Amino acid sequence: MKVAQLVSTVAALVSAVAAVPSFQELEARRAAALERHAAKRDARVYPKRQVTTQPTISFSNPKAAEFFVDGCKDCIPEVHFDVGPSWSGLMPISSAPNPPELFFWYWPAKHAENADDLVFWTNGGPGCSSLMGMLQENGPFTWPPGTGQPIENQWSWTNLSNVLWVEQPVGTGFSQGEVDIMDDDALAAQITGFLQQFLNVFSELKGKNLYLAGESYAGYYVPYLANYLYENPHELALNMKGIWLADPTISWDVVQQYIPAYAFVEKWKDVFAFSQEFMLDLRNASEFCGYNDYMDQYLTYPPKGPLPLPEDAFYGLPGALNISQPCATWDSIAAEAVNVNPNFNYFRILDTWPVSWDVLGVPGSFLNKQSPIYFNRTDVQDVIHAPRMSWQECSVPPVYVNRTDYSMPSSLTVLPSVIEKNVRTVIMHGLLDFILLSDGTRIAIQNMTWGGLQGFQTPIQPDTFKIDGFGTVGAMHEERKLTYIEVNLAGHMLPQYAPWAAYKSLAYLLGHQELNSTALDALLYPNDQQLYGRMGSMEARRRLPHFSDL
Repeated sequence: MKVAQLVSTVAALVSAVAAVPSFQELEARRAAALERHAAKRDARVYPKRQVTTQPTISFSNPKAAEFFVDGCKDCIPEVHFDVGPSWSGLMPISSAPNPPELFFWYWPAKHAENADDLVFWTNGGPGCSSLMGMLQENGPFTWPPGTGQPIENQWSWTNLSNVLWVEQPVGTGFSQGEVDIMDDDALAAQITGFLQQFLNVFSELKGKNLYLAGESYAGYYVPYLANYLYENPHELALNMKGIWLADPTISWDVVQQYIPAYAFVEKWKDVFAFSQEFMLDLRNASEFCGYNDYMDQYLTYPPKGPLPLPEDAFYGLPGALNISQPCATWDSIAAEAVNVNPNFNYFRILDTWPVSWDVLGVPGSFLNKQSPIYFNRTDVQDVIHAPRMSWQECSVPPVYVNRTDYSMPSSLTVLPSVIEKNVRTVIMHGLLDFILLSDGTRIAIQNMTWGGLQGFQTPIQPDTFKIDGFGTVGAMHEERKLTYIEVNLAGHMLPQYAPWAAYKSLAYLLGHQELNSTALDALLYPNDQQLYGRMGSMEARRRLPHFSDL
């Protein structure tokens, strides 16, 4: 009897195994279920933006035609779809003989109702090209690291505004001329001169609302430029309205890197995977240098008064503070992180082996180059009216005389008054950024006085930044015209790593919607697939077919 039962059981198991569909069959069922789901989704009615079929702007000055870039399918190398018209090339910073020239790429707003705003975008460095931002962060088409070709960027800032990407200071990217600036006041004057010449050619942009935006070292560039424009309102025929900063350098390195370094590693210890011995040494160094007590005493709401610097920190060149061992905790972490994870990415700490190749070169590609650097291709350079030269994402030659920017950090100088004069100011920070740490940005804000008070008066509450179709993506806080946003799972180049978060914050800066509401989120996007087809949110998962449908 037992033998018969065993034979029967084995036969049943064999039959069951035979009935298990193959991988190919499962994939076919999955594809069919997704098609059924897509048909159901498309039958729903979601709010949609009407795409403008006609150009939103044209220029009467014949010289503008010299900068025209045809965005038809395959007109821009590797871009196998129509991206619309744009204008790019070198523009002098003054009308003097043989002046330096800055390279720009201007894209008009896609929608006529957004044509009254102009966003000026710059990357950081100093000396990193804004074409990096255009191609991999917030431009009309994007070529992310690790991918084979450009794709249309559904989170392009041109959905919301005219956008001008500018390679500056002189010496950055394709920009030409002798480097002669020593601080960011001089740089602001040069950029203003460039904008004057730009508006002489593209005069239909005069009178637009101007918003300055950038990341990283743009924490120097943008506030100093905004301050210059506010102090010299008659120099430029644009209406300065606000600024947007992501993971910005706005204070000393000791504040934004060293003081919060141990707390950052402790929070992400499973990612760093350091030995217990190293963690103990790091904790002891942070304790010895007063960093741990500093976080406890001074990162408070409201702040208790002006925040002192740790005793170990001593002043070096303006804009920097030199830190000696063992208090150079950030440097120790960076060195050990590369030992543990050869692919450690300072810009987003979750990255592991293998390294994704990058069509722009550094910071992500190392030696696994799969095609020429995009902006080094002569066919690309010819299309965008760039000089034929060796282009670098970040300049090796200095962009300040003697490689020294003598400006003080903006949070200690011009940023408070700029916030007071702006309609809105947005500062964002990706929580996976190791280049600059979010707690350091919080400290910088708490040490800054604007609108008659020092710092934020109430704590930043978690899980307060939400986007329809994504759910909770971070935290946000607003006081006295300054809005601070922290974004989960985002790294240093925030529009690259969390483009939906950067996109919504820009919509807020431009006055399209309030950040604390998701009611109008859907209206910001060109179609429902872009907003509702996201796989990472509860709402998107509810729209996926159940396993029983397979």
